[in-house]
Amino acid sequence: MPITVPKPWGQEIILTDPNLPYTGKIATTKAGHRWSLQYHDQKTETLILLSGQGQLTLNDQTINMEINRGYHILPMTKHRFQAITDSTTIEISTPETGTTFRLEDDYHRSNETSEIRNSPNRGWHAD
Repeated sequence: MPITVPKPWGQEIILTDPNLPYTGKIATTKAGHRWSLQYHDQKTETLILLSGQGQLTLNDQTINMEINRGYHILPMTKHRFQAITDSTTIEISTPETGTTFRLEDDYHRSNETSEIRNSPNRGWHAD
């Protein structure tokens, strides 16, 4: 059942069936890499650092994350995770609906819509 999705910064494993009213993921992020600076128009999530060292940007504030502490991210909140060392995070969220708007992306990925989300590797291809 779990689905592994390669990402330019590492990978994520989607643990839950897409028909459930929630989503659970485990992500591994390589040291020095970061996710998009993004916001969601519909999704609410909680991000937890399980191992490693990472920073979380929430709107205009960047904080050093604490292991096993949940960081709640509401829709329309700009956010970005950056791995200082190889890191593992878990994300628990509402269903992945709506659009993820990427304001900045080191890998030149476009916004993630339902169509992209349902395509192989969520539209990202290592070239």
